[in-house]
Amino acid sequence: MAFNLNPFKKTSSGSPTQPGFSRPSSTGSGNTPPKTDLSGLDFSNSQQAVIEVTEIATGIGVVYEEAAVLYANGNDRDAEQLLTAVFDDPTATVGEGLWMMLLDLYRLTGQRERFDARVIDYARRFERSPPAWEDLSLQPSKRRAEAATLINLPAALTAQTAQQLQQICLIGRKSGTLRIDIGRVRSIDDQGCLLVKQALEEMAAGRVKLTIFNASRLVDLLSPKVKPGQPENRDYWMLMLEMLKYTGEVSRFEDLAVDYAVTFEESPPSWESKQPLPGEEQSAANEGSSVHGEEEFFFDNELTGSSSEVIRKLDEFASTRQTVRVDCGQLRRVDFVAAGTLFNALASLQANGKIVQLHRVNAMIGALMRVMSIDQVAQVILRG
Repeated sequence: MAFNLNPFKKTSSGSPTQPGFSRPSSTGSGNTPPKTDLSGLDFSNSQQAVIEVTEIATGIGVVYEEAAVLYANGNDRDAEQLLTAVFDDPTATVGEGLWMMLLDLYRLTGQRERFDARVIDYARRFERSPPAWEDLSLQPSKRRAEAATLINLPAALTAQTAQQLQQICLIGRKSGTLRIDIGRVRSIDDQGCLLVKQALEEMAAGRVKLTIFNASRLVDLLSPKVKPGQPENRDYWMLMLEMLKYTGEVSRFEDLAVDYAVTFEESPPSWESKQPLPGEEQSAANEGSSVHGEEEFFFDNELTGSSSEVIRKLDEFASTRQTVRVDCGQLRRVDFVAAGTLFNALASLQANGKIVQLHRVNAMIGALMRVMSIDQVAQVILRG
């Protein structure tokens, strides 16, 4: 499809208005998002007139557009040179939109000294506190958008859990990796035990890489049902042995395995440590569930032409929500191809009555989103 690369929009009188940024506006209604964070700040001095049509070819607006596209294409140095040339031109009048682009570019490229030098001028120019330094050049150790799906099991594991467990198995087979948190489970009955055991066996047969957090919760619930010398409740025995692999309690596993062998007169499962790595469990607790109950979708690191799967996951996430909140605080760059794919996805969601909110967008990506008209199909809210 064709994209409008001219960020200038005609007013009713035919004069172009300039691209810029504004603070978040109130939520709109219907299928059309309200005026977004990319539509209010003027790139000219508040005392100056809007740029004339004859100045567009060489004016501030072209710098805005070209810098956004250069950065999207990975040409950080060229984008910086283009922006700083305007700032160093004594005849140029620069509004807050370009200021935020340059400051965010310094944060995105880890240039603390240049950032510090510019924020002093920013504070003088706008008579308010400048944005705080944050090194956005550091890539996250793991992209959340591409991390294994994290699912919280419900409080009660019963026959009513069957549909959810089927969905979990489906997600696991499709992605090949899955994380399950048992921390919220408070009870389990015979049917629930059988269903969980079968789901784990199905994923093991499908070679799904599975990580289970807070497995000790389920061990505690299963333990009263496991009585040495009484050959009953076999599913409880098997599930408890499996959970002990995720808690890392090798001695307790071995003791239970011996009791199992004596009680059922058959060989028990062999030991295999499946304990989560240090820090993973706390990270999962902070992260929450990305499928059940999660209120935000996350874009991290970079969206490129090969990121169509991430954007597909956004569409899947949005399927059960009317308002779709996307955290872009760790998103460093969106290239031109991915921006087009994202526009198509967001336009489709808008057509289906969804309101998508892109939060904490850096100013360089925000500029590209205006160039690519993404701000017309989603609410774009800049980071501070």
